[in-house]
Formats: sequence, C-alpha cells, structure tokens
Amino acid sequence: MSSSSGPEVVVWDTTYACPLRCSHCYSESGRRPSRQLGPQDMLRVTDALLSLGPRVVALSGGEPLLVRGLFEVAARLRDAGVRTSVNTSGWLMNRPLAEGLADHFDEVIVSLDGATPGVHDRIRGRAGSFDRVMAALGVLDEVAGERRAAGRQGPRLGIDCVVIRSNFGQLEDFAAVIAHRFPRLNTLAFNSAVPEGLASRPEFCRRELLDDAQVAHLTSDGLLARLRELAPPSVSVFTTDNFNLVMTPERVARRVDTLVMQVEPDGRVRGIPVYEGTVGSLLEEPAALLWERTLERLNDPFVMETLSSVRSMGTWAEAVRRMDLRFGSPEDVLRIGRRSVRTNPPEFAETADPVAG
Repeated sequence: MSSSSGPEVVVWDTTYACPLRCSHCYSESGRRPSRQLGPQDMLRVTDALLSLGPRVVALSGGEPLLVRGLFEVAARLRDAGVRTSVNTSGWLMNRPLAEGLADHFDEVIVSLDGATPGVHDRIRGRAGSFDRVMAALGVLDEVAGERRAAGRQGPRLGIDCVVIRSNFGQLEDFAAVIAHRFPRLNTLAFNSAVPEGLASRPEFCRRELLDDAQVAHLTSDGLLARLRELAPPSVSVFTTDNFNLVMTPERVARRVDTLVMQVEPDGRVRGIPVYEGTVGSLLEEPAALLWERTLERLNDPFVMETLSSVRSMGTWAEAVRRMDLRFGSPEDVLRIGRRSVRTNPPEFAETADPVAG
C-alpha cells in the first residue's frame, strides 16, 4: 500500500466516449456525456498527478484512443519516470495508432470478453467487435515483432477478459486458441467482473455476475494451472476475483491492498475507486489535498459500516449500490435511476456515435 504522501497507482478514465455498449460497463461510457478535457487541461491534470509521485498511471475510458492529446500525456508521464499503461477495446486500431502506442506506452492492454464472435459481440453490444479486436491484436503484435527484430524496445502486450457468466465456459479457449494467435503476447488476465456501474444493477447481478462457486473456481490453483498449461510458455496468465477493490476496513487497516487514485475524465477524483462520489478536481485544488480526502473517506463511519458487510459478490453489489446513492452527485443519482434493466441490448448497434455528449 502506498503511504499517505500519494498513491502508487493512478487510473485515469480519460473519456466516457466509446463506440461500444458493453453490458457490464463500469463507467457507462457511450451512454453519457464524454466529459473529455482538451489537450492543455489534460496536461495540467498530468502535472497534478506527477506531483503525487505515482509509480504507474493507467489511461482508460471509455475509449482512450478517441482522446486528443493522449500521446502527449503519456510522453510527459514517461519523461518523469512513470510507468504508463493504456487499455483499449481495439475498435479504432490502425497501423499509425499501433505505432504511436508503441512509442509512448510501456504496456498496451486490449479488452477481449469472448473467445468467439457471438459471445464477445453480445457482451460488447456491437456486431463486428470481435473481428475488430482480433485485427487490433494482430497489428499490435506485428509492430511489437518489428521493433524487437530491430533491437528496439516495445510495450508489453496484454489481453484482459472481464469474466461473467456468459463467457465463463470459454476460459480454456482463450488460453488454448486465442493466446497462440499472437506470438508477442505477454499477459492474459481473467478478472471477475466488479459490481460497479452497469454491472451493479440487480438484474445484471442475478444473470451475469459470477456466483461464489464460480469465483472460487476462477481463482483456484487448479484452473490457473490448467490455463497456464494451455497457453504459450511465453504468456503469463493471471486470474483474480478483484476483491482487493472492495477496500474493506479490515484490509485497509492491515495495509493489504494498494490504494489507487481514480480520476474521472474532467479531472475530478473519486473518493474511492469503484464507488461513485468525488472529492474535488485536480484542476481546482492541490492534488495532495484531494489524496488526503480520499484517505479520509476510507475512515468515514458509513463507509466502514457498509464495506464491513461485504463477504461475497452479492453483498458487494449491495454495498456498491448503497455507496453510490450516498456519495454520488445528484447527477449520478439521476443516471443510476435511468439505467436500463436489460442486461444486453436486444440487437447489436450497427452504427454508433463514439462521442456521446
């Protein structure tokens, strides 16, 4: 865990714009205003984050490849000695973008939520998304190979799968089939869905969130050994239940988990990642002050009482809903009330405006 002087890891959701409509989207991207900053304000936020001395800054979204100034942000972070990571759906990938990512990031993580088109496209809410992500991985793999052949350092390439009931039966296919298609792939991560955002809806929790037995199987030594056996020897395989993100008072007191700062697209800082509610803006107040407020929220009596009750995915989902309504802004609460009860759209969107709002 980081000291009170600053977080070790920062996750910055650089935009809520997105061409996809994922059933479990934690940030509801593509369904709300993008809240995306201009390039100069993004650099101001970057400098504020650097003042906290993080080890890693992960740029996410929405779809960060939609953001003007993304590479300039990454360059400033790397010049300061910060490790940089970016997470993308791959929908927008082309050769110039792949080369730009290789120039500016230490790690590129591509989201893949199904080992077949039917499963991935259904979860991602847009027909053709599986073919797009396969093509994106292909061009990233190609660029990485060319750089290594030329003696140049390239980014680590990873696949990240959010595990829900719809893809739970395909985990071995990821390792045995998908991972072998990309020789320069470094990591394959299977992360249990977090009951955050759209994944916190009661309907989604009943239909798609892993139950306790599935979570136990996902994180079992036996499954991990099997997945590692099926994957190429060069690929590191990981599984996690993501319970480190609950931030239970007992784990916080024992300093078990790394404290993460989560930044929203407009520069506002969440009180605690996963849960709605911000503590101020990096464009308006000192970053160190906002970090102090995040630590204070962990000791809020309501937070401690609510998160102490988490013992399972089901109780975590209930805690998320309580936290969101308690600390979310009036706008957040209205958005939560408008969430569709449907787990997945009845039809895939053939077209979508990637910039919402």
